[in-house]
Amino acid sequence: MKKSDCSRGGPIYVYDAHQQGYTANHGVLHPSSDSAAIDPDSGVKRGLSTRHLSMMALAGIIGPGLLVGAGGALANGGPASLLIGFGVIVARRDDNLVSFWWCLSGLADRFVDKAFGVAVGWNYFIIWVAVLANEYNVICSVLTYWTDRVPLWGWFLIFWFVFLGFQMLGVTAFGEAEFWLAILKLAGLTAFFIFAIMYAAGGLIGQDEPLGFRYWHDPGPWSMTLPGFRGVATVFVFCSTFYAGVESIAVAATETKNPARAVPLATRQVLWRIIFIYMGSAYFFGLTCPSDAEGLASGGSRALRSPMTIAIQNAGWQGGVNLVNAFIFITVLSAINASIYIGSRTIVFMAQNGKAPRFLGKTDTRGVPVYAIIFTNLFGALSMMNISTGAGRAYSYIVNLSCVSTFLVWGAISFTHIRFRSAWAYQRRSVDELPFKSLWYPWSAYSGLFANVFLAFVQGWTTLSPFNAGNFVDAYVLLPLFPIIYFGYKWWNGTKYWQLEEIDLNHGRRRDLDAAKKSVDDDLAYGRWKKKQTIWRKLARNF
Repeated sequence: MKKSDCSRGGPIYVYDAHQQGYTANHGVLHPSSDSAAIDPDSGVKRGLSTRHLSMMALAGIIGPGLLVGAGGALANGGPASLLIGFGVIVARRDDNLVSFWWCLSGLADRFVDKAFGVAVGWNYFIIWVAVLANEYNVICSVLTYWTDRVPLWGWFLIFWFVFLGFQMLGVTAFGEAEFWLAILKLAGLTAFFIFAIMYAAGGLIGQDEPLGFRYWHDPGPWSMTLPGFRGVATVFVFCSTFYAGVESIAVAATETKNPARAVPLATRQVLWRIIFIYMGSAYFFGLTCPSDAEGLASGGSRALRSPMTIAIQNAGWQGGVNLVNAFIFITVLSAINASIYIGSRTIVFMAQNGKAPRFLGKTDTRGVPVYAIIFTNLFGALSMMNISTGAGRAYSYIVNLSCVSTFLVWGAISFTHIRFRSAWAYQRRSVDELPFKSLWYPWSAYSGLFANVFLAFVQGWTTLSPFNAGNFVDAYVLLPLFPIIYFGYKWWNGTKYWQLEEIDLNHGRRRDLDAAKKSVDDDLAYGRWKKKQTIWRKLARNF
């Protein structure tokens, strides 16, 4: 729909709870009216703008895990493993991001089985509460580096209430905070990339000789403790947790003012985020920080060590640790903010679809899901295991817990996508009718399914030789959770696995997206016509 449609009183597609679908409303809805601001289906507020969603896609979910957790990955696998790990995860990324959230809130129910949707939803929630716990772990560790007058649990309680209160302000406050924090994160990471280039080229003040690729030769591209494939397999665990955030733009689509325009725009920016931020970080971390640096993997008891910290200190600025910790502190504010938001919205839509306790799906008059926010934030208390285990070890434990769920959820996305496209073809519908189409289908979907199932089993492979019972349980304890939820819910509720001819492809179809696609096609056709007219005018003036 074009922007001018509203001013002309053109059709606006709104959700009709009685019709169970989107219908055209030819009246004018004022953007500030309650009917336009509150989604009538879910009760949440449509308070995110296009710029909010675009910045979320580009840098919103990047947190201290990339800056701090990369140290453990670099130590365990080496710089080559870090690059390979990120590169392989890029290759198996499914481009069907736009429909991801609907997979959790309805498509898995309709295209596979409702029990399948329940299993996917709870595993996705586990991912984000694990991320949340890790971010609380990091923020407490950063602050205890500067002062030990407040204990770890004291910092946790302070920030637990601070973030809880901020989330209660509503989605607009969340979006605005994410926008500006994302800009700071991009600026800080870009500054480090520039520093790394100057450091490698020998351009720093007081630097005697260029660094070059010294650390690729000594200690080498592979880790001495886990050489070759073992190191790469270990790094997969680290890399996969960061690619779990690329679908966050689809989670926020329901609370976006203009999803038909904002979601496709933000989706196209995901690839640049992957190349610039993740691949760039992997390359420059390995270039400027040796994989055998002391304390890189564990981090010690006072503060988690980052490859950025070690690189700056090796370059001669010992006080640079405070600058890096300040940068980490900024990123963790954004990461906790985003984790509570995504986790709470996940549980809201699950509760509204009968997959979680009903009270968690309620929202107040401002569209804020109060109960879901409190419920999600409670899981941040998992971070307090760092009191007994240490911050670095606690980080590894929690990451491993969420890793299997990440792979299973992404595999479920690919499988749901395959089922949808199979039903679409079986019922003789044209692919041209789809407003968004996955790149390289069906190869992308099938390779994504196979790769994710394979990685779910191989990610804990290093615990087998030598066998470590504790690490093995930590790596695989959540693997049986998906089938337990699926078969348990299916047995209790008697759900049905749908055949291709039984799948309903019309129910709840987003007619506003269809209208947006037609509008874009019309605009492109008009643009081509106008360009031709301009050429003919230029020719006419020359004669």
